[in-house]
Amino acid sequence: MEDAERTQLRTVADYQFRAGAGAALFPADEAYDVDRSKSGRPRQVSTRAGRRLVSFGTDGRFTLGLAGGERLLDALEAPACRVVVGDESEPFVRDGKNVFAKFVSAVDPAVRPDDEVVVVHEDGHAIAVGRAELDADAIRDFDTGMAVKVREGAGARE
Repeated sequence: MEDAERTQLRTVADYQFRAGAGAALFPADEAYDVDRSKSGRPRQVSTRAGRRLVSFGTDGRFTLGLAGGERLLDALEAPACRVVVGDESEPFVRDGKNVFAKFVSAVDPAVRPDDEVVVVHEDGHAIAVGRAELDADAIRDFDTGMAVKVREGAGARE
């Protein structure tokens, strides 16, 4: 990845997720595989090991892959970009099922509808990534309704 492209991707990540997210997702000392559109615009960025970090949407925003979500958890101080669930829903969410508001125990107060979030078990491990369907206040207040549309679950525990 060229330095100019890395800088552009970092800028988008910092804007979308918070300062420091760009450096976490795209460290200077790491090479990536970039899938490009016919026009040359990056569509998907993956690690050399084939784990998807982010996809670049047509709206100019990223959608997170599980590898990208894990990097954000390591870099951003809690509760940034997080929706926390307990043992009751954890196996379902790991399997790629959506998160419902009644099972959320904590949420980043800055979450808005359509934000990319990392679904985290109470023990602190990423179990899925997806798109928030509600804002943080609604997620905390509602006993019904979908809180996060899960895009990728971490799969069954080893």
